[in-house]
Amino acid sequence: MIRFKQICQWIKYSTSFLYCLAFMACQSSSQSVLKSPDGKIVLTYKLDAKGRLWYQLRKNDTLVLDSSRLGVLLSQTKFDDKLQVTFDSAYHGISDNYVMYNAKRKQNHYAANGLVLELQNEEGQHCRIIFQLANDGLAFRYYFPNIKALTKVEKELTTYHLPTGSKAWLQPMAVAKTGWEHTNPSYEEHYEQEIPVGTAEKTGAGWIYPSLFKSGNNWLLITESALDSQYCATHLAAQSPNGVYQVAFPDSREEIVNDGILPRSDKAFYSPWRIVTVGNLATIIESTLGTDLASPAMDTDSSFIKPGKASWSWINSKDDFITYDEQKRYIDFAANMKWQYCLIDVNWDTKIGYEKIAELSAYASRKGVGLILWYNSAGDWNTVKYTPKDKLLTHTDRQQEFKRLKEMGIKGIKVDFFGGDGQSVIRYYQEILEDAASYQLLVNFHGATLPRGWARTYPHLMTTEAVRGFEMVTFGQADADKEATHATMLPFTRNAFDPMDFTPMNLYKIQSSVQRKTSSAFELATSVLFLSGIQHYAESPEGMKHVSEDVQHFLRALPNSWDDVKFIDGYPGKYVIIARKSGDNWYIAGINGETQEKQLALNLSFIDGKQGALFTDGNGSELITHQTITATNKLPISMKGNGGFVMKF
Repeated sequence: MIRFKQICQWIKYSTSFLYCLAFMACQSSSQSVLKSPDGKIVLTYKLDAKGRLWYQLRKNDTLVLDSSRLGVLLSQTKFDDKLQVTFDSAYHGISDNYVMYNAKRKQNHYAANGLVLELQNEEGQHCRIIFQLANDGLAFRYYFPNIKALTKVEKELTTYHLPTGSKAWLQPMAVAKTGWEHTNPSYEEHYEQEIPVGTAEKTGAGWIYPSLFKSGNNWLLITESALDSQYCATHLAAQSPNGVYQVAFPDSREEIVNDGILPRSDKAFYSPWRIVTVGNLATIIESTLGTDLASPAMDTDSSFIKPGKASWSWINSKDDFITYDEQKRYIDFAANMKWQYCLIDVNWDTKIGYEKIAELSAYASRKGVGLILWYNSAGDWNTVKYTPKDKLLTHTDRQQEFKRLKEMGIKGIKVDFFGGDGQSVIRYYQEILEDAASYQLLVNFHGATLPRGWARTYPHLMTTEAVRGFEMVTFGQADADKEATHATMLPFTRNAFDPMDFTPMNLYKIQSSVQRKTSSAFELATSVLFLSGIQHYAESPEGMKHVSEDVQHFLRALPNSWDDVKFIDGYPGKYVIIARKSGDNWYIAGINGETQEKQLALNLSFIDGKQGALFTDGNGSELITHQTITATNKLPISMKGNGGFVMKF
């Protein structure tokens, strides 16, 4: 029998917040069951005749994950077959409350039941698997307790077996070191929508997280969280025969040169949490599992962490306009719009210079605006020429640069072009975050990996790109043509748990030959739909002059963070309508990802008959109308093709 104190210690180390209220233990069980607190989701596991470990997941007695494999191969030993279960121990009453200012909900509560399973291989070595089952899904991770010398995880055997007939919404992983200046992967591809499970990813690189599936009437969102510097980021393998998706490690080129791809440690360590959100589309939109399982916030002064909105010249005028006068103009733009920040992008060190940037910082401060400065992350792992470059490579480099920025009054940094998911690159991300916190600098990662819950652990990580964002729309007509359907994918996938720097909301027109295919009301809706700790808007001072004063007033008063979220209606890739709450106000935003007009009836009974404002499409795609409406349980709304709306109550 396992001692209660010992179980609680393991659980504490795996999550740092758990409360063990009760448990039961059994010796050498070949099969066990764990239920969610509401009893609707059930996990079972078993060992087969070869000593291999498998699990299944059911929701309301319906199979949502068929027999799926568990196991790992370490450099020193392996946990794949000929395994024995030395014990399993269930525990109940896991509970956690935490606050986030750059996510879908400010006050968050997590409740789950758990199971600790210890495996012994034929060499007598031990590995533990820790399961947690909440009302909105499953999480599990591996723990390696007996590490004495440097050990690598060479392969995970973890799989997710989707039942026959399931559908998938997946984004391909870009092939390492391809793309512009060899900067892939950066999680910036289009989604393949509603494809049969088992469809192979064509390049062989695999599928990224979050990965969305529909199994019968249930939706599943698969991702990972609590990724630390000992592990690498993972994804789903390219081949998924019979709907079996396997966890895969990065390409061998995704590293800081000669510094490591695979997870490694010389002491006891954990894998990231493997997360499967399960339910309906409301579950996907409203769940916080990706941050519930993330490591708690680092212990640091958080007074400098202030969400907000930013002006940004580069999205419209690109490299040639990173000049002193242009950036001053965008500072004035931010001040006029009551936005808190202005981002100055590439080559500011050569085109403006540190001394003149310090002048701009002082000018911006007097206007109530903070400056964010762009950096090239890269050492020798890409060929990008943009500067400042090689300023962040070591702890000493970062201390020197960050001290200078703090003295200049700079509020944050945008670090670009990482191009890898290997363990050494993950460590580099976290070293930047840790040093930035010491100098009270906010962080935005671009050309980057999915942050996997880091915004909870490092709350000064305000946002991360990891998306085919609006800059791609400005580059070419093909992306502009796909913007509407692509944008309706993002609340269900990329933006489900982590802040996303899509750089949305071009209200007037793109300052290039590209023709925007979405309406201005669609673009306005993205200011509410998309979540980012700092929202960098894709509008120019000139463009805003073409926007009505009531829309400008709406944007000046738009909240910088949200208290709650509610899914109203939608379908991935076709349309989405979401309500967000701030204080006593509700904002409802919707976009249509298809060219056909949609007539809908929205259930807004939770707003209780209040009057509010509706901003929607006028007779031209650049026009936004403003009218008064009353919330009902069947409020009629029309969304034009590639159009949208915003309501405020």
